[in-house]
Amino acid sequence: MSLAPDPANPPGTSRSTSATIQPNILRCLVTVADERGIDLRPLLKQVGLDETVMRSAALRVSYRQGSAVIRRALELTRDERLGLKVGAAQHLTAWGLLGFALMADDTLQHAIETGVKYQNLSGAMVVWSAATSKEDEAFVLRADLPDPAMDPAVASFLSEEAFASVVTLSRLAVDPAFAPRAVEFSFPPPRQLDLYGALFRCPVRFGAPTNRMLIDATWACTQMPGRDPVAYASTLEMLDAQMASRRDQQDLLEVLEISVAQSLPAIPSFAEQARRHSTSERTLRRRLADCGTTYEALVEGVRRERVEQLLLRPELTLRDIARRAGFSDERALRRAVRRWHGTSPVHLREQMRTDRS
Repeated sequence: MSLAPDPANPPGTSRSTSATIQPNILRCLVTVADERGIDLRPLLKQVGLDETVMRSAALRVSYRQGSAVIRRALELTRDERLGLKVGAAQHLTAWGLLGFALMADDTLQHAIETGVKYQNLSGAMVVWSAATSKEDEAFVLRADLPDPAMDPAVASFLSEEAFASVVTLSRLAVDPAFAPRAVEFSFPPPRQLDLYGALFRCPVRFGAPTNRMLIDATWACTQMPGRDPVAYASTLEMLDAQMASRRDQQDLLEVLEISVAQSLPAIPSFAEQARRHSTSERTLRRRLADCGTTYEALVEGVRRERVEQLLLRPELTLRDIARRAGFSDERALRRAVRRWHGTSPVHLREQMRTDRS
């Protein structure tokens, strides 16, 4: 994610730090990497996602955590088409109730529209939209990046994973012969193109204005084999309840992050945060657990983002950064950066400057 301040969000907090995403992509990524003899578990642990946590149904991850794992996985596997392989390895069962709703839906187009509506429950790391295009005479599914300034390799991974998973799940749920009319990616043409044709079975274009998939009306109107209006309606009721709960959780996380960010270098105690929310410490702790996080992890995320923002300012010394981010001294800052990135603050600063140049 971009480290530049967003005027819509107070400094030091953004969507990148909120743990609101189901880690379906990361779980599948671990499986795909295992098949290649690469163990991503130490990397997951480094960003606070050990095996016990990853098995939790309540787990949510942030864009920061997800992007960090994906970036490192690309480096370890040296596989530029890793996103395609992770998308092709997925199944609707990973989406829980939403996956069941899609299978019970009326047509493929309506199932995709349902998936777009409830995308925040699917673990999506792109922003989905869908509409029927009179110009293209097709049903168009679009996948936008949450931040156009994100790491290009991660952006390509997420775009590929998104459409590869849609095609794979459509074939599993509707018909193995399913193929879109065309798939368009906004990133430049890769060196190897054979895997795209083999997976999508349609023309694939690169350097397009947006990431999108065109689906012919014949396929869009195809009835879902598991169509069940009663099961579909009852499942939607449960999904609506989950969405309402998710909004409450995200609001809580954002309010706490803003509170911590605005208080730095001081850090409000947990007891103080409970008082601000007119609740008990026990209740606030339980609400954070329902979000799949802790106050300590939330504070860590905000301080990490603040450090990364400050490292981009060349006039600041490490001592200045440590003080502004609430660390006792430079040594504590070095330990934290080593824990987060596996390197020193000086090296990280150089790397960030290189990435932005």
